[in-house]
Amino acid sequence: MRDRMPIVLVVDDSRLQRHILKASLNRWGYHVLEAESGQRALELCRETEPDMVISDWMMPGMNGLEFCKAFRAMERESYGYFILLTSKSEKNEVALGLDNGADDFLTKPVNAAELRARLNAGERILNMERELTEKNRLINSALEEIQSLYYSIDSDLVEAKKLQQSLIRERFRDFGAAQISLMLHSSGHVGGDLVGFFPVNETRIGFFSIDVSGHGISSALMTARLAGYLSSTAPEQNIAIEAIPGFDKSPISPAKVIEHLNQLVLNEMDTEHYFTLLLADVDLASGRVRMAQAGHPHPLVQRADGTIEQDGPGGLPVGLIPGASYEEFSVILEPGDRLMIFSDGITECPDPDGGLLNEEGLENILRGLSGAKSTALLESVIWKLSEFAGDGDFPDDVSAVLLEYQGLAR
Repeated sequence: MRDRMPIVLVVDDSRLQRHILKASLNRWGYHVLEAESGQRALELCRETEPDMVISDWMMPGMNGLEFCKAFRAMERESYGYFILLTSKSEKNEVALGLDNGADDFLTKPVNAAELRARLNAGERILNMERELTEKNRLINSALEEIQSLYYSIDSDLVEAKKLQQSLIRERFRDFGAAQISLMLHSSGHVGGDLVGFFPVNETRIGFFSIDVSGHGISSALMTARLAGYLSSTAPEQNIAIEAIPGFDKSPISPAKVIEHLNQLVLNEMDTEHYFTLLLADVDLASGRVRMAQAGHPHPLVQRADGTIEQDGPGGLPVGLIPGASYEEFSVILEPGDRLMIFSDGITECPDPDGGLLNEEGLENILRGLSGAKSTALLESVIWKLSEFAGDGDFPDDVSAVLLEYQGLAR
């Protein structure tokens, strides 16, 4: 059923022929415009866009073929269906008409039934064109809305990245007997890795590396929650620090802290996320580092002579198994030794062929960077990873904590 009465322009230098065609078209429900020449027809097309044109081929001045070509060159909001009336029936003439923009042909004298059928075919094409135009309009409108939402979300993610990076208030601190450096490089706007450190008392400091499952906003929200449990700015809220009345603050066993975190995640957080963690307690006076590992990569110790050690009990990730227990282990650092804990985004960084860096690859990188220190070392590790990955983006977040031990001055 028609939405409106189609407009048909009849172009013929014969008034009688126009009258005959107009009578049939009016009877069929079309609104008819008339033009006695191609030039007049172009003027009418500029004033009112006809849906369909029926034009004689042979006319004085501008003939139907020339008019058709000019009609196609006009700017229109919608397609116009063009029928040429001709006494020509040769294939070459039909091909010429099609090349110049005609959609259909009718041989004179015009048969009314055939004309009606050709007009119906033209209407079907125009209706399909209108439907396609409307669908394209809806698609473009939806794309504009999606683009607007994307810009809004992207802007929010940029701010979220700033907030997540602000969780690491200090990238470097010198404790005298040791220096701590931090690195956090998210694979997207925001990620699930978190590193940090917190002073406990004059001779004890803690530091940690966390890797929350998944990527994106939900993982980042989880890291923000966990940052509060191991805060350096609010030690009274830090679950790894024990305040004893009348005495200095004291560190809690890393294994006990992780067990506590496991209970908190399972009992108080409604989430499908879990995370790996390595938590360390450093005695600056003796160089002893107590650690507990929850599914995180093994810590790496590089001795002053360049030898490298990687070992640990492994352990279960946090937030998977109720009542999970964790094992504590320790290393003794001598002056000139350094300890690195890191997320698996480093050791599982792929090269262009899909091969992984692995622990051996990280050891080779650190041997080649034996002269680099603190944040410069960590930045160099990022550069080396980028070279290994073929200068591509990292598929996972990359983070690390570096402890460089000098010992207390004697």
